[in-house]
Amino acid sequence: MRILIGVLIYRKGAYILDKFLSNQAKIQQQSPSSELVIATAEHDFAGEIESMINRWQLKGRILTYDIVKPEKAKNIIWNIASGREAVRQYFLHHSEAEGLLSLDADMIYDPKVVKIMSRELHGYDAVFSGAPKRDFGIGLAGAGCLLLKRKALEKVRFRCFEFKNGDILAEDTTLEMDLFRCGCHIKKGIFVSLDHYIDSTEFRHINPTKVSIYRIISHSPFLRYCLIRASTLIQYNIPAHLSVLLHGGVKNTNSCRRHVK
Repeated sequence: MRILIGVLIYRKGAYILDKFLSNQAKIQQQSPSSELVIATAEHDFAGEIESMINRWQLKGRILTYDIVKPEKAKNIIWNIASGREAVRQYFLHHSEAEGLLSLDADMIYDPKVVKIMSRELHGYDAVFSGAPKRDFGIGLAGAGCLLLKRKALEKVRFRCFEFKNGDILAEDTTLEMDLFRCGCHIKKGIFVSLDHYIDSTEFRHINPTKVSIYRIISHSPFLRYCLIRASTLIQYNIPAHLSVLLHGGVKNTNSCRRHVK
C-alpha cells in the first residue's frame, strides 16, 4: 500500500525529535513510497522542523494548523485532536495514498512498521497496534500506531470531549466509537516493536506479542463502543477509570528502560 505517515509535533514534546526523524529515515528506506507529514500548531516552530526534515533527507512536508476548541476548554487534547484532523483533511484532499498511518513523535518504531501494519490491515478498515502507556499498562487502541484506510477516514473525523469534571475522551478513544458506529472493521493487537519515550532518555519498550483472551474481550469493538458512548452521555470517562481500577490505582514506578510483557 502507498502510505501517508501523519505525526503531530509541538516544541515542548519534541524531546527526541532527532531520534524520531532518524527513525523515519530508516522507515522510508524500508518503504520508499511512503511520505511523512508533520503537523504543528506552533507556526514559529514549522521552519525549524522543515530544516530538520531536509537534513535527514526525508520525503515529506509540514502542515500548520489552528487549534479549534470551546472557549473554556483547558486540556491539551484539543491541540492533538485539531492536529490529527488537519492531517486527515490533508490526506483526503491532497494525497493519493491508500492509507494513513498515525504515529507519535515520542516513539521509535521498527523500521518495517509500514509493511507490518499494511499486512495486518488486510480485510480490515482500521488497525491499532498497542503501545506502553507513560504511567502503567499497555494501550491497545491509541493513535500512536494506527493505520486507517481511506474509506474509513471518509466516514469519521478526529474529535474529542472535555467534561466539566475534568475528564476527557481523547481523539483516539472517540475515533473507536465512530469507526464502530460507521460499520468499519477494526483490528487490535501488538504487532510492532517500539519504544515509548517518557523523556529524552527513559523509555518503555514493547515487542510484538499475542493478546490475552481477557484483553480481546475487554477491548472488543462492541464493548468499547458501549462504554465510550455511555461516557459521552454521562460525561465521565468510564474506560479510563476502569483501567485504573483494574491496575489497582497504582502507577508503574519501575525503571522505564525495559521490555513490557
